[in-house]
Amino acid sequence: MFSRRWIFSTCLVALAAAPTAASAQEWARKMFQDTKAEFGTVALGSKTEHIFEFTNLYKEDVHVASVRTSCNCTIPSVEVANAKSWEKGAIKATFNTGGGFVGQRGATVTVTFDKPYFAEVQLSVSGFIRNDVVFNPGSVNFVEVDKGTELTRAIAVEYAGRSDWRITDVRSGNANLEVELKEPTVTPGKVRYEMHVKLKPDAPEGRINDYLSLITNDQSTSNVKVAVEGRVVAPLTVSPQSLVLGTLKAGETIKKVVVVKAKTPFKVLKVKCEHDCFEVKPDSDEAKTAHIIPVTFTAGDSAVEIAQNIEIITDLGKGATAICKATASVVAIEAPAEAKTIELKPITNPGDTAASSR
Repeated sequence: MFSRRWIFSTCLVALAAAPTAASAQEWARKMFQDTKAEFGTVALGSKTEHIFEFTNLYKEDVHVASVRTSCNCTIPSVEVANAKSWEKGAIKATFNTGGGFVGQRGATVTVTFDKPYFAEVQLSVSGFIRNDVVFNPGSVNFVEVDKGTELTRAIAVEYAGRSDWRITDVRSGNANLEVELKEPTVTPGKVRYEMHVKLKPDAPEGRINDYLSLITNDQSTSNVKVAVEGRVVAPLTVSPQSLVLGTLKAGETIKKVVVVKAKTPFKVLKVKCEHDCFEVKPDSDEAKTAHIIPVTFTAGDSAVEIAQNIEIITDLGKGATAICKATASVVAIEAPAEAKTIELKPITNPGDTAASSR
């Protein structure tokens, strides 16, 4: 069968006492990188959502009390409500493409914060829902994929209207996606495509939250978007990812442990750490799903700030590795103050001092 293939290639700020009316909203607004989601043209019943992330830029903890929407065409929800300093929170806005809404739609999502102070931030969502195009399923969902794994998902694109309706191109800004579009099946007034979307094995770790743009010969609305979602996870997890050893004096020793886990049993082949102040070795040479790696750090004689990667090499896949970053501050031992010599002198007169120093 004929097919076509596309390859896509600061500082923390302490909030002052209660903010003024003018600044009450601004401190919260500054935490959001974006406040608008434009979905473009989407199909009826397609899964269409956007995550608005915010980063706590302040020393105080931040908490989202609630979210509300101006229109039922958008359903908001709080994904992560609490955020400490530099942590991220998240608000999800879902376009209600299956709730009887068609045509151009838009809504304002209001996010209400109650900590550390009251504030509201408005987020806007808009898009065009067309009822003549349907995706089955509603999105390309890779769910959870181990890093280094190639995975393909199939999705059907169904159109009702003209028999000469065609998809002429598929575009994406994600170079880790590859799309194969089969030759269409055409019946009177209907066109059906089967599309295979492949996630390449070199896709990086993290969340997948992208769209494919289907370019059609429909002059009125030629661009239809389909959501691509999922998460690429590392075959190994290390805890903690950052090993904070604190402040030590020269010669002091501290012991910690790092735990490395995987879904399947594995062996730790080697642990690499270039700094000679660290002593790190595997707990055993057996294959198991979790390994405890003892880490001993002995401070040297010089005052220095240390940031060192501990690399744990395993037999998983192509020698999968886990990296933990260890940090420490070494301070020099202060030399004792120079002692003064006291010389005693005999008293010759009652008014003389009994001793003098030099």
